[in-house]
Amino acid sequence: MPDRPPPPIPPRTLNLCAPVEGWIEAAPPTGESNAASLRRFSMVAYTGGPMVIAGWPHPVVVDLAGMQVAGGGLKSRPILKDHNRSLIVGHTDAVKVEGSQLLVSGVISGAGPVAREIVDSSRNGFPWQASLGAIAGQMEYVPKGKKASANGREFEGPVLIARKSTLGEVSFVALGADDNTSAAVAAGAVPPPQPVKEDSMTFEQWLEAKGFDPASLTDTQTTNLQAMFDAERTGDTPPSTEPGDEAGEGTDAPPLIARLRAEMVAETKRIGKVRRICAVGGGKHADIEAKAIAEGWDVNTTELAVLRAERPALALGGVRRDADSAHAGRAMEAALCLSAGIPEATVGKWYDQRVMNAAQSGPLRSAGLHSVLAYAIEAAGGSSRSRHVDNEFIQTAFEANTVLRRQEREIRASSGFTTISLSGILSNVANKTMLAAYTAVESVVAMFSAETDVGDFKEITRYRLTGTGIFEKVGPDGELKHAGLSEQAYTNKVETYGKMFALNRQMMINDDLGAFLQIPRIIGRMSALKREEAVFELLLSNPGNFFIAGNKNFISGAATALSIDALTQAEQLFLDQTDTDGKPILLTPSVLLVPSSLKVAAQVLMTETRINETTTVDKGKPAVNPHAGKWKPVASPYLNAQGLSGGSAKAWYLFANPADVAAVEIAYLRGKRTPTIESGDADFNQLGMQWRGYFDFGVAMQDSRAAVKSKGEV
Repeated sequence: MPDRPPPPIPPRTLNLCAPVEGWIEAAPPTGESNAASLRRFSMVAYTGGPMVIAGWPHPVVVDLAGMQVAGGGLKSRPILKDHNRSLIVGHTDAVKVEGSQLLVSGVISGAGPVAREIVDSSRNGFPWQASLGAIAGQMEYVPKGKKASANGREFEGPVLIARKSTLGEVSFVALGADDNTSAAVAAGAVPPPQPVKEDSMTFEQWLEAKGFDPASLTDTQTTNLQAMFDAERTGDTPPSTEPGDEAGEGTDAPPLIARLRAEMVAETKRIGKVRRICAVGGGKHADIEAKAIAEGWDVNTTELAVLRAERPALALGGVRRDADSAHAGRAMEAALCLSAGIPEATVGKWYDQRVMNAAQSGPLRSAGLHSVLAYAIEAAGGSSRSRHVDNEFIQTAFEANTVLRRQEREIRASSGFTTISLSGILSNVANKTMLAAYTAVESVVAMFSAETDVGDFKEITRYRLTGTGIFEKVGPDGELKHAGLSEQAYTNKVETYGKMFALNRQMMINDDLGAFLQIPRIIGRMSALKREEAVFELLLSNPGNFFIAGNKNFISGAATALSIDALTQAEQLFLDQTDTDGKPILLTPSVLLVPSSLKVAAQVLMTETRINETTTVDKGKPAVNPHAGKWKPVASPYLNAQGLSGGSAKAWYLFANPADVAAVEIAYLRGKRTPTIESGDADFNQLGMQWRGYFDFGVAMQDSRAAVKSKGEV
């Protein structure tokens, strides 16, 4: 039978856990000023025999005839702990090869706790061993049945011989390549135990040499490691169990060993977390702990089991059920939205087809308050069949709501947000009803106002930087002149507007979903109206003489009534706006805002290309309309002096595009640009639930050059 091809060679870096025959006490050399403070040592670092090294498929022999010391010297090399460059013990002052032995001597010159640990523990008799840190150069593979010589000895394959290598450092280790080595610092040497040959190493010794605790291994892990142990004894390479394991690149241990170690670490961490979770409540969840460990539960599964075990019992008894509760909750929400009169096309944008199909099925069709109360009871494990909606039924639904709210938190922690509780479902339906009412209001303020976000309720100051200077021709020296900047400051502040509303006992008994949702509808509509009113109230109050002739944004007189000539005059003011240096800023109007009394006139001026106008003396005028299609006509009754001071049925405005320069700013709190509804606990003397609806926003005037007002009358 032909020889087996040589095995893949692992990475060249070697941690050669070398057999050590013992420590030799050596007297400190004379004439050294620090001889009294430093301990010396000498040791046989390597005896020339085979070593079992992590990451190598067969025992390794280092041919001392081909070993060199890194840096070309034979004296000073670092002495470390566990091959860690940050754990300094000392340094060597002699490294030499005598026959088949590598001899090392030096001083424990480290000044830190690591060096003190080596000295103190050795004085107490701890059997330190030695290990070499080397880089393998030329490697020779000796197959099974073949022999090769090194270090004056003959070795039978399978074995790897490092014909050339470079010594980098020597380390103290607690466990060497075999259990046949020991070491002791001078002033307390411990006789080494009798060597145990590599060929006679037991499976348990081999496991310890590889860094495994036999008692912590699973049956599968023990079987796999036993196969590796047997393969090393017979010269066979155990088959890989994972894709890519045959190469073993980038690791210091065989891939299977590295994988098993990683599995052990992960399993230990999992068990520790499971035990901490089950320790809640004085360790009363021992049965859950045992099942979680035995069945391999993860942290989320264990937390859910503990939380479910701690839920309060329902008044009606029964078994709580969690199956598809999130889907059932969404279906109930969709059904209530449809019952509330929200169009199916709108509801379909909020929920997927599966939820919509369930919401329109027989059991949920025309769902009301009785339906959601019964859902809560059954979702939490009770029974709602053949029962009248009375105080006891309502109280049971509220108890079920407490259970479901806790379950909501569990699901949210493990797999994301969902809503399954009574209060959560009603809150979502109320929010959607409110949003539908909010968006149904035909608001116009967003067409000419900039919208922005702020982080809190503090007054904020914004600055508009205006260049004072224009581009200048660059001279022969290539020097660019600095442009000046002037600041214009604007302030704004967010306020809160809101109302409280409740689901009371009478609504629940009457199954009056419409009465319950009437308040969210009002909140949604009133929120939109409040924002509209706040902007127009500010605009009409003309704060700080925002619209004034001195700002070149105000015209008055009989000729300013809405007409082609008045629009031409207002547009001219826009085009002539300048920066602080008197240079044009090239602003153009975008929106024509008029009171509702001028809505038709504005639409005609913006759509018709020919307008029949006459002068006060009934003389004809050109019929061509140069402003047709220029700006978007927008009308609002708030300008008509309907409940707001400063209104007029004749005044009108031109506004710039707010995305360019804004005359008005609306600020919202943290990106929430619609009102919000939140649920809360009702008072003790009220059998029901309550909610609060609120909207956080603020309005302020900004750049006076972004708008022109026409008084429209004398």
